[in-house]
Amino acid sequence: MPTDLDALLTRIAACRACAGDFGHEPRPVVMVSPRTRLLICGQAPGRRVHESGRPFTDPSGDRLRDWLGIDSATFYGDDRIGVAAQAFCFPGTSPAGGDYPPPKRCAELWRAPLLEALDRVELTLLVGSHAQSWALAGRYRGMTETVRNWRDHLPDVLPLPHPSWRNTAWLARHTWFEADVLPYLRERVRGILHP
Repeated sequence: MPTDLDALLTRIAACRACAGDFGHEPRPVVMVSPRTRLLICGQAPGRRVHESGRPFTDPSGDRLRDWLGIDSATFYGDDRIGVAAQAFCFPGTSPAGGDYPPPKRCAELWRAPLLEALDRVELTLLVGSHAQSWALAGRYRGMTETVRNWRDHLPDVLPLPHPSWRNTAWLARHTWFEADVLPYLRERVRGILHP
């Protein structure tokens, strides 16, 4: 029997609200279930994710899974792990390099009903500045300061930098992230997956 979440995911999959904006066919990528307890919210799918139809099927995903302390089979196979970015479709690549920011329209249309339908979420990871600025609204102080003050958002929310290779220099400069945040993150993930 279909659930309200199933109906919502069907509507999201059919969404073409940005069809004229990208220069390519929208392909919403969302991975959630009624059992989702760990929700990962990034900015938007990249080109590889657009092509595969699965979230984090790229080097950023490899780094993220390392941060979480889980393998690919667990990431994609355990329905307690969900992924729902700020925008569900690849927004395209800008002429300056890198992807365009996530269109606000997607979050405005879908974020509230999706979060309401995911009533078992214990921890939401806000991955990168776009996810943090949207979700934290007036409490967002820039990505570095928001992540540095990660304890201020616990126990429901944990802000993280984006795991992109573009942030390798940031990670090297901010060694406290690996020393302080990642052990906490891995402990929480273990607690969610192995209670």
